[in-house]
Amino acid sequence: MSTETEGKAEPDGPAPRVSGKLLLVLLPLFVFAALAGIFLKQLLTGGDVSTVPSALIGQAVPVTKLPPLEGAGVPGLDLEAFKGKVALVNVWASWCGPCREEHPVLLGLSSDDRFAIVGMNYKDKPENARRFLGDLGNPYKAIGVDETGRTAIDWGVYGVPETYVVDRAGTIRYRHVGPLTPESVKSVLLPEIEKALRPDGAG
Repeated sequence: MSTETEGKAEPDGPAPRVSGKLLLVLLPLFVFAALAGIFLKQLLTGGDVSTVPSALIGQAVPVTKLPPLEGAGVPGLDLEAFKGKVALVNVWASWCGPCREEHPVLLGLSSDDRFAIVGMNYKDKPENARRFLGDLGNPYKAIGVDETGRTAIDWGVYGVPETYVVDRAGTIRYRHVGPLTPESVKSVLLPEIEKALRPDGAG
């Protein structure tokens, strides 16, 4: 018997295929890595991490019709009802610490009747959301309950709080990631609202 092939490695077989299930598992990691890269780039270059790019800027708002938060005293969120006026869409949750930090800022903005502040309550328990508003006050003209987070995905939300400026035509003009502060409102948000309030909604 020939021993020439003894000790030689077997030839490599075909490369294993990546299953569809594995891709679904890895996809969120790729998305997270991309977003982390954007944040890192803005931090290293001195950019503002609150202004993460959004593919929806300049686009019509996604179809948004959410049931109300029972007991909050305001209707559910149907953005069609706000066509013709500027809306500030705020994504929030009672379990979100930064949401609590920004809430006094929203209350201050709610006294400006040139625009309407509406809320998207994200993956929250109704009783906790009601308690949050009972303790801190309600700045919202409407609140939609996004129990599963499906609508937030349509908006491109990946964390709370986030705030969007929507013009009279229902076009998203600006996105703010993270809690609003008096400084960010004065320097960025109010100028963006002023642009949206112009007859053509343009900057």
